[in-house]
Amino acid sequence: MAMEPSASESESLGPHGVSTSTVGVSALAHDLFHFEITSQVPEKLSQHVVSSKKAQANWYNKLLEAWRESKSPPKTPEEAARLVIQTLKRHKKADVEGLLAFYGLPLPHTLVQISSGFPTSLPQGVKFELQTLPVDVKAVADGDTITVYVSSTDPRESASVPGELQILAVQRAKARSERNYAKADALHDKIIDAGYRLEVLAKKYRIRLRGIDAPENSMPYGKEAKEELAMLVQGKCLRVLVYGEDRYGRTVGDVYCNGIFVQEIMLKKGCAWHYTAYDQRLEFATWEKEARAKRIGLWASPNPEKPWDYRKDRREGR
Repeated sequence: MAMEPSASESESLGPHGVSTSTVGVSALAHDLFHFEITSQVPEKLSQHVVSSKKAQANWYNKLLEAWRESKSPPKTPEEAARLVIQTLKRHKKADVEGLLAFYGLPLPHTLVQISSGFPTSLPQGVKFELQTLPVDVKAVADGDTITVYVSSTDPRESASVPGELQILAVQRAKARSERNYAKADALHDKIIDAGYRLEVLAKKYRIRLRGIDAPENSMPYGKEAKEELAMLVQGKCLRVLVYGEDRYGRTVGDVYCNGIFVQEIMLKKGCAWHYTAYDQRLEFATWEKEARAKRIGLWASPNPEKPWDYRKDRREGR
């Protein structure tokens, strides 16, 4: 069974010793495997549910069968929570919610329904589309900004790569083949300074998610918003519908990941505000309203500070 947290860890870890955003799925899988071998449920589970050990064993039998029969085993906390809720839908609400809380999985009222896939036609105002290379988790600056790279083999990018950069890339490859690493490193630095990266020659874009404003990293819920965005895009190739640039030179766009509209998730999970100063889409207002009503994410606070007010106060030295 999974280990219990120490006293010093108890504030950051759930009762099962797992973080709500990291290993809850792994802990559930581990305990199901343990149950299959021993027919024993976790000892501490009874502190979080109302039914007997015999009933708990019945749940784990059902969950084990559902886990095996799923086309793709759950990989995210949301997927694991949905499997638990669906499998135990006829059981007591207190038991289902207690089991979810034990593993640090989302409770039913916090799960969001995804309504928007990738649009069949480009929305008004979109200038072009970017298809990115897989996103590095370190490229997520906060809850509404991501740095991405687009391969120079992309038709749009290949036409805009300066000839001198293509020459530098060839020269660097030759220097590496000749084991002249000092020269290769110098050429690499020139390519990076020009806004591209290797090993695949790729153009760098700093993407500002259009229509939302997440708490700054130093604000309450700023860290959680950043983690949610990172979990959505880490290791994924994104499709970005570009509307233009903001005054800071960032590319402003709608971001889609495996057909999921990222801004929709961020709003529905209470990870961001609808940025009405720059976006008046009605669906964004609706998604924010849903999160407010559920009091999830940043809306768990009775009066969260608006990030644009926070930034203004910092600029004015308040």
